[in-house]
Amino acid sequence: MTALKAWMAQSWTQLKALRAADIVYFVRRHNRIFLAGVVVAVAAKFGIDAFLPEAAKKKPPTLVTTALVETRDMQVILESSGNIVAANIVDIRPQTTNTVSKIHIREGQTVRTGDLLFTLDDRADRANFEKAKALAEDAERQLKRAQDLFEKKFVSQAAIDTASTNLASARASAQAAEVALSYDHIRSPITGRAGVINVYPGSLVQVGNNVTTQTNATSTTTTGAMVTITQLNPINVQFTIPEKDLPLILGTREGEGELSVEVDVPGQTTPAQGKVFVVDNQIDPAIGAVRVRAQLANKEGLMIPGQFVRVRLKAKTLKAAATVPTQAIVINTNGTFLFVVGDANKVALKPVKVVYQYQETSVISGVEPQEKIVVEGKQNLRPGDTVVEPKKESKAPAQ
Repeated sequence: MTALKAWMAQSWTQLKALRAADIVYFVRRHNRIFLAGVVVAVAAKFGIDAFLPEAAKKKPPTLVTTALVETRDMQVILESSGNIVAANIVDIRPQTTNTVSKIHIREGQTVRTGDLLFTLDDRADRANFEKAKALAEDAERQLKRAQDLFEKKFVSQAAIDTASTNLASARASAQAAEVALSYDHIRSPITGRAGVINVYPGSLVQVGNNVTTQTNATSTTTTGAMVTITQLNPINVQFTIPEKDLPLILGTREGEGELSVEVDVPGQTTPAQGKVFVVDNQIDPAIGAVRVRAQLANKEGLMIPGQFVRVRLKAKTLKAAATVPTQAIVINTNGTFLFVVGDANKVALKPVKVVYQYQETSVISGVEPQEKIVVEGKQNLRPGDTVVEPKKESKAPAQ
C-alpha cells in the first residue's frame, strides 16, 4: 500500500511537469495510433446500428393489468366512529326539604311516565293542605251567606266583594298547599330505566344539595341525585362527519328519502338501523367536522349511553359516476393521476380528481367512460412506455 501511494505521487509529479508543447509533440509523433482508435470507435458504432435490430435497443413492454372506466350509480357511504347517547335523561332531585319515607322502585327497573318513584314524609304538608282546604270551604260558605243577606238588603255590595276576595285567596292557598303536598310524591317525568338509587328510607333530602351535574355528548354526571332516569328506547347515536364530506349529506336528495345509518354494536351480529334526525348547524373548528345524530330502535336494551360503536351513514347517490379501482390511482407531489392506455398500447399520465372513495372503488372526474387504465404494474411505468397484458388461460371444456 505504501509503495502504491509512492508510485501515484511520483506519476502525478511527472504529469504536472509536462508542458503543453510536450503533449502536442507526443500526439504528432503517435498520430497514427490516435487515428486508428477513432476509426475503430466509428466502425463499432456503425456496426451496432447495422446488425442489431431497433427493437432490441428499446425498453421491452411492461407487463400490466388493465381495466375500463365504468359509469354507474354509486351509493355514498361515510364511515365514522361514534357513541351511543341517551335520547332523554333526567336527574331526579327533591323540590322540598324532607325525609324519604318510601322507595317504590328498584335499581335498574324500567319505569313509565307518571310512575311513583319516592314518597317523602308528607304529614306536615298534608295537614297544611287540609287546613287550607277547610279555610277555602269556609270562605265559600261565607260568600253564600253574604249573598243571601244581600238579597234581603241586610248587607251592602262591599260585603259581597270582601267575601269573594276571601274565597279566591283561600282557594289559592289551598292550591299552593296541594302543590307543596305533591312534592312529597316524586314521579317519573319520562319513560326509561332507573339507575343507581342514592337515597334510603329515612334519608334527609333538601333543595339545593351540594351536588355537581355535568352533561356532555355521552353521559350525565349525577352525583347527589336521588336517581337518574335514562330513556333507552329509542336511543341516539352521535358521530362526526369531516368538513370535506358535508356536500355529500347536505346536497339535494330529491326522491332519496331521509339519511339512514347502520351501527355496528359490540355483541350484536346484525347492525342496528336508524335515521338521521339532526346535522349540527356549525362545524367544530378543533376537529374540522360536524356532529350528526341519528335515532335507533333499542327494544331489547342492548345499547346504553357512552357505548363506542362504528357507524355507516348512507348519504345521497352519485348518478352516472365514473368509477375505477382505487388501486389504479397514482398519487405524487404533483397531484392525482391515472395511467391511460392509448394507441399502440402506449401509456400517458392523466390528471384526475377523486370525488369519493369507499373500500376498493373510487369515483373520479377527468376521464372518459370506457377508457382503458392501468391497475397493476404501474410502479414500473413512465409516460410513453409500451404495455402488454398477460394472456388469459383458456379453460378446457368439461368432459
